[in-house]
Amino acid sequence: MPLEVKKLPRESSQSLIRRFSRKMKQSGILLEARKKLFYLREKGEQMKKRAALRREMIKKEYKKLMKLGQLRRTKKIKFK
Repeated sequence: MPLEVKKLPRESSQSLIRRFSRKMKQSGILLEARKKLFYLREKGEQMKKRAALRREMIKKEYKKLMKLGQLRRTKKIKFK
């Protein structure tokens, strides 16, 4: 989808650039290009499972240390 901006009669180059920039923002072309530039692929099923297991292990370890009094509670932390 090309974006075309023509210079109007008696229009300064700065106002032309300003108009072009505004149209670029409104069209969303730049935003879409940035999304494509930093594309992250989805994690695989095995990676998701490993991450979930790791989170559970960390929660258990944290609760155990809290129970033994080896950790001090600084903030209130919610566990889901």
